[in-house]
Amino acid sequence: MFAGIDVGTSATKCMIIDESKNELSSAVKRTGMSLRKVADEVYKEALSGAGLEPDGIKVVATGFGRKNVDFADSIRTEISCHSKGCYHHFPRALTVVDIGGQDNKVIRTNVEGKIIDFKMNRKCAAGTGAFLEEIARRLAVPMEEMNGIAESSTQETEIGAYCTVFTATEILSKIREGEKQEDIVRGVFGSVVKRVMEMDPLIGDVVLTGGVAAHNEILFDLLEEALGREVLKPPKPQFTGAFGAALYAMM
Repeated sequence: MFAGIDVGTSATKCMIIDESKNELSSAVKRTGMSLRKVADEVYKEALSGAGLEPDGIKVVATGFGRKNVDFADSIRTEISCHSKGCYHHFPRALTVVDIGGQDNKVIRTNVEGKIIDFKMNRKCAAGTGAFLEEIARRLAVPMEEMNGIAESSTQETEIGAYCTVFTATEILSKIREGEKQEDIVRGVFGSVVKRVMEMDPLIGDVVLTGGVAAHNEILFDLLEEALGREVLKPPKPQFTGAFGAALYAMM
């Protein structure tokens, strides 16, 4: 048995697989302040779900907090693990887009699954999960309801600001002008897609992954609309990094 633990900025995920690369169990918790504690908790929850003991299970950790998983046998970058997880499901040259809690990644792999290039946005949280959470707070809308609200929109409101603070100010202006809530929210998701597309050309087969994509199906629709073609979706987007880490544990 093999386990991958992805300690992300917003959520920590664990997936356990067998030697045939089949998922046995998975678990997720909000990351919080204690990285070691949450990693231990999700691992124990995943073990319990699979009816396993930790003896003999090889563990690989990834994510921004990977170095805090002191029981891991080794660590890998989230770029490596997301690309490996995506390549398993779509074995071809890919452009992997991971929308994270604090940063976004655009990763290119070749036909053999090897990383040939990647870009990350580290200058600003605009277009990330943190950006969406802040806007949801400003709109007094539960984050889990944002996707449903956006899907009810019939006309997307154009959001032009490139900064979380400026976007919040722009939204206040839109509200004052009488724009509908659902159109504003759809515009916010559209802004996320724009920020991603500005990072690097999204060529070839594009895979959208990560927790933000997993909980907001509207992002697939908007990205497909912007690209004019299908966007691939892994079976469990939020666990792609953890799955990729578990695949590395097999090596």
